[in-house]
Amino acid sequence: MTAASFTSIFVAALALTSLAKLWLARRHLAYVTEHRGAVPEAFRGKIQLEDHQKAADYTSAKTRFTMLSMLFDAVLLLSFTLAGGIQFIADICRGWFGAPLAQGVATIVAVLLLSSLLETPFNLYRTFVIEARFGFNKTTLRLYLTDALKSLLLGAILGLPLLSGVLWLMERMGGYWWLYVWLVWVVFNLLILFIYPTFIAPLFNKFTPLQDEAMKARIEALLARCGFTAQGLFVMDGSRRSAHGNAYFTGFGKTKRIVFFDTLLERLSGSEIEAVLAHELGHFKRRHVIKRIAVTFAMSLGFLWLLGLLMQTGWFYQGLGVSTPTTALALLLFFMILPTFSFLLHPLLSAYSRKHEFEADSYAAGQTSATDLVNALVKMYQDNAATLTPDPLYSRFYDSHPPAMVRIAHLQAQST
Repeated sequence: MTAASFTSIFVAALALTSLAKLWLARRHLAYVTEHRGAVPEAFRGKIQLEDHQKAADYTSAKTRFTMLSMLFDAVLLLSFTLAGGIQFIADICRGWFGAPLAQGVATIVAVLLLSSLLETPFNLYRTFVIEARFGFNKTTLRLYLTDALKSLLLGAILGLPLLSGVLWLMERMGGYWWLYVWLVWVVFNLLILFIYPTFIAPLFNKFTPLQDEAMKARIEALLARCGFTAQGLFVMDGSRRSAHGNAYFTGFGKTKRIVFFDTLLERLSGSEIEAVLAHELGHFKRRHVIKRIAVTFAMSLGFLWLLGLLMQTGWFYQGLGVSTPTTALALLLFFMILPTFSFLLHPLLSAYSRKHEFEADSYAAGQTSATDLVNALVKMYQDNAATLTPDPLYSRFYDSHPPAMVRIAHLQAQST
C-alpha cells in the first residue's frame, strides 16, 4: 500500500464515520422530538408530562451539542494528522530533549495536554450551561478546576511511568514487544481496579459508612442471600457535583465495596434500594465484570498486535502526515485513529452490554421484587431526565442499557 492510498482510506473512513454519527444523532433528535408531546402508555400515571418533556428537551440539548463536538473532534484529528500537527510537536520535542525515550514521552504528553485544553470549552459548556439549565449541575468553577488539577496530577503519577515503560518495551523487546506491553497493561489495569476504591475515588468524593441501621440490615441480608462479601457500605457525596443519582459496587478482590449516591438514598424507598443493589449484584453473580474485563483485554491484545504490524510500514506514518517515524508516534497515531476504524464495533459492544443488563435485571427479580425494581427505575428515569423514547437505531448503536420501555416490559414479565 502507498501513503497516498492510506491517506485516502483514512479520509474516507473519517468522513463516513462522521456522517454516520451525525445521521444517527439527527434520527435520535427527530424521534425524541416527535414523541415529546405524550408520555408513553407504559409510563402514564408514573411519569408526568412535564417530566417527560424535560427529559426530551434535555436529551435534545445534549444531542445537538454532541453533534457539534463530533465535528470538532474530526477537525482536531485532521489537524493533528494530515495537517502536520503531530509532526510539528514532535519536531519541537526533538529539539528540547536529547534521549529518544524522553522525546517520545514529551510528544505524547504534549498532544494529550493540547487536546484536553482545546476540549475544555466544550466540557465547561456541558457542565455549566446544559447541566445547569436542567438543574443537574451542583459543582462550582473552583471545584471543577480542583478536580481537573487532581486528575492531571494523578495522570502524571500513574500515567508517566506506564507510558515510559511501554515505549521502552516497544523499543527493546523485539518483534514480540506487543505481548510484553499487553502483559504490563493487564497488570496495570488490575492494579487500578484494586486501589481505586480506597486510594483514587476518595481524592474526588467523600465516602461515609451507611448510617441507616434498618437499611444496613436489609442490605446485609441481601448480600448473605447472594453470597457477596464487601468491605463496607458507603454513601458518596454525589450531590456535591450533580443531582444525578446511582449506585454501584467497585473494587477487586478484597477491596470490593458498595457505594450509594446520597441523591439516590434520598429518593428511593428501602425496598427499591434493595432491588437496585440486587441488580448490581447480578452483574457480579453472572460474572459480567470478569467477562467485560476479559473482552477488553482480548481486544487490547489484538489492537497491539495490529499496531506491531502497522509500525513496520512507511505508509502508515506518511499517510497520516508524519515524516519522521518513531515508536512513540506510531503508538500515538494508532490510538488517535482507532475510534474511526472501530466505529462498527459500537453496536456489537452495546448489544453485549444490554444482554448483561437484562441478565442482571432477571437476577434482581429473583432475589427481590421486580415491581420494586421497576418503581426504582421509573424514579431514576425521572430524576435523571432520561428519555423514554430514544430512536431505536440510535439506541442499538450506543446504549449500554436497554430502552426504558423494553426494560420495564422485561421486568414486568418476570413478576407474572
